[in-house]
Parts: sequence; structure tokens; C-alpha cells
Amino acid sequence: MTRVVFVLTPRLHLLDLAGPAQVFGTAADFGHRYDLRYVADVPVVDTHQGVALQAATDWPELSADDLVVVPGWRSPLRLGRFSAELLHRMAEHHRRGGTVASVCAGADALGRAGLLDGRRCTTHHDVQDELARRHPRATVVRDVLYVEDHRVITSAGIASGIDLALHLVAVRHGPAAAAQVARAMVVYARRNGDERQASAMLRHRAHLSDAVHRVQDRIDAHFTETLPLADLAAGAGVSERTLTRLFETATGQTPLRYQQVLRLERAEYLIGHGSTVEAAARAVGFGDARMLRRLRARAAD
Repeated sequence: MTRVVFVLTPRLHLLDLAGPAQVFGTAADFGHRYDLRYVADVPVVDTHQGVALQAATDWPELSADDLVVVPGWRSPLRLGRFSAELLHRMAEHHRRGGTVASVCAGADALGRAGLLDGRRCTTHHDVQDELARRHPRATVVRDVLYVEDHRVITSAGIASGIDLALHLVAVRHGPAAAAQVARAMVVYARRNGDERQASAMLRHRAHLSDAVHRVQDRIDAHFTETLPLADLAAGAGVSERTLTRLFETATGQTPLRYQQVLRLERAEYLIGHGSTVEAAARAVGFGDARMLRRLRARAAD
């Protein structure tokens, strides 16, 4: 069970909270164990949109696998009302190996907790200058969707909290799980800044071809397996030639290349968490490590 703790402050934006909460709640509906909690310094928290929210005032016990998320509040950036105790709890969770994330102005709370010092971060474009002024030891990356730096994840604001949460689901459970959640939420268009901000599965869902979406669903769920083009085309109810044409038009690549990119991104995640290249290659469906090495070299060029 992964516990997700949302730390609330008065005048927060509903979508900053509801977007990520919906992602993790939908993931739980599909069998991924998430327990959502809401904490604040006061039991009733008002929002900028006028809806009052109930919150616990006791901080739950957390493990390194759990997640703390700070939604943003009304801009221009002002100090969210977080007690020293809440800020300490955020910092302590990170110190013990946990992940801390923010949406929009929530990055300021992370900065006040000392979590932005020496790290890259981002926030809503309207308050980037103010965040940089308040936290000069942080490196504010401008005009990107979100930034991850050593278990501190900051996002641009408002709807980008959905992108951030989908990214976390993809990292924790694989691209197929995130695709399932995204489709359930009718989230296909992916917005990226100057850097690659989301998995290939998410980047290539910004189209309206139902046939291609069905094939992507199949590849997302079984990308470690051999998937003959004929089988994919039959599942979509089109010819192989038509599928290739539709897929390239919608995503800019062939079904095989799309599968290879998914394998590569999953392998990079495994390698980054201590797996050998050989073990990662086997885990994602390559017979040996040679193809994985070629793909990694090609991606580095």
C-alpha cells in the first residue's frame, strides 16, 4: 500500500489537488494500492474556488515508498500557511528516503522546507521569478511541465499536476498502468517543455485515432512480448499496411519502433535502480543485451 499525503493550505486551487488525487484514485480502482490522506494545520481548509475541505491535523506514519504532495494556492505567489511542524514533516519524509512533490506554488513550501537547495525545480510561469528570488540556492527551470531531482518533483501548476501524477504511476507500475489511468480519465494530449517530461506512452497519445489507441493499449500492456504486426492489425480490424500508415501518422513512428522505445525507457529505469544491462534487457523482452546497447547508443547520439 502506497500512502499519498496531500498537505493542504488555505486558498489552495482545487485542480492542483483534485488532478493528482484523481490519478492515484483511478490507479487504485485498477488494483494499484493507494491510500489517499489529507492533512493540514486546521481541520477545515477553504479553497480559492469556495469549497471547504476537511483535513486531518495528525500526520500519518509514512515509509520511504509513500508520497507527499503539496498542491498550490492562488497566485501571485504568497506564503502558504504551513506551520513549522508541517514543513519539518515534509523534509523529514524526504530525508528518510521518501518522495516529495508539489504543484504550482506548492514549490515554495518545498523551498521553505529546505528541499529545493541545490536542486532543479519549476513552478507556474507566472511565479517563476518570485520562486527564484525567494530560494536563490535552487535552480528554477523555466517553461517546462515538471522537474524531478533526487526524489523532489515540482510541476508547473494547475493541470500539470495530472501529468506529474501519471508520470509517477508510470515509473512505479509501468507505462501500461499509466496508459490505463490516462484513458479512463480521457487524458490523451501530453504537454511537454524543452525536455522530455513523460514516458513515450504518454507523449504519443495526443491523437484521435481509435484504431491506433487500441493498438497502443495492446503494446503498452505487452511490450515485453513478441507482437507480430499481423496480430496487431487484426486486433485493430485493419490491414498491416493501413495500420502502419495510421500509426505513423498518429505517432510519428512504426508500431515496432514504439514498442522498442517503451522497452528502452523501462530498461533505463531498471538500470537506474541497480539492474545490470543484461538483466534489464531480459526483463523488457530482448533476447540479449546487444539490441538494448544499440538502442541506448542511438538515443545518446
